[in-house]
Amino acid sequence: MTYIMVDVEADGPIPGDYSMVCFGAIVVEPTLDRTFYGRLKSISEQWIPEALQVSGFTREETLGFDDPKAVMQQFAAWIAEVARGQPMFISDNNGFDWQFINWYFHHFLGKNPFGHSSTNLGSLYKGVVRDMFTNFKRLRKTKHTHHPVDDARGNAEALLRIKAEYGLKIRLE
Repeated sequence: MTYIMVDVEADGPIPGDYSMVCFGAIVVEPTLDRTFYGRLKSISEQWIPEALQVSGFTREETLGFDDPKAVMQQFAAWIAEVARGQPMFISDNNGFDWQFINWYFHHFLGKNPFGHSSTNLGSLYKGVVRDMFTNFKRLRKTKHTHHPVDDARGNAEALLRIKAEYGLKIRLE
């Protein structure tokens, strides 16, 4: 199974009413050299300035980004290229990231190559260390910049450290 760490930046809290601005993905493997980055044109007239500000882009910039259907087609093709078997979606906050990726795949392509499952890195770490009040973020090497490839890379680094330091039984393809 291929684990793909994903991070999403959006201009609001939910897909459809608001837009996914950009996202990054990285195959979780020691080299961390297979990445995907997409910037998507806004699909909604609604946007929250404070949410958009996190991404570092202006509203005017997002209106000039790539067609969301084309980006999701490119992402699906990239997943098919890098994944062995069923790919597994994993993210720092899959309650947020998953809803956007899943919605965009279903809305624009009619299906999600990840299927119906995702994994939350924070919850996984809490289970491994048996402590609901701890946080994995200190395990990142790459600085959390809100550029989604950087953030996905840092989270992938943390997962690799959880595997190495805590003996997490996970098979990385």
